[in-house]
Order: sequence, then C-alpha cells, then structure tokens
Amino acid sequence: MRIKTIFIIVITILLTIVIMQNNNPVNLQVLFFSTRTSALMMMLVAAIAGFIIGYLAGRPKMKKIGNDYDHGYDEGDDNTHEGLNKDKRNTLSDEDREYIS
Repeated sequence: MRIKTIFIIVITILLTIVIMQNNNPVNLQVLFFSTRTSALMMMLVAAIAGFIIGYLAGRPKMKKIGNDYDHGYDEGDDNTHEGLNKDKRNTLSDEDREYIS
C-alpha cells in the first residue's frame, strides 16, 4: 500500500471516532435562521463538504481541446517563427527517418 492510502485510512478512522463521540444536540445559527441539530450531523456534513472540495481542487486539470495551430500570431513567412514547424507531423529529423527506415 502507498503512504497516501494509509494516511487517508487513518484520517478516516480518526474522523469517524470523533464524529461518533459527539452526538449531543447543538444550536446552529446561519444568518437569520436558527435550528437545533446534533453535532454528529454538523461534523459529518462538514467532513463530506471538505472531502468534495479537496477532491475537486486536487484532481488534474482537463486539457483544453482546440486548434493546435492557433497560437495567437500571424503565420506570415517561415523566417518569422524560427524553430516552429508548421506541419506538426513532420518533426523527425533526416537522421531519425533514416534510422527508422
């Protein structure tokens, strides 16, 4: 098992123990609303919201799908953009082509 997995399991167990021990009722006041609920439910909702926010913030970013050739500049003459190939498929050097053949 990886360290990250073990860490998540230990934190989940500790969180479950703390939540289950706090089942007494508490007053919850949000802006103008006031209600009475158990501390267990409050902590459970906060833990789930924290998990969802952490998951969404930690996931890899999705790559933008679009035109590979649109880099925001005019493609005038070839000398203007040295080192940039217009044809992305033609990036092999002659030596590489010779080696493959």
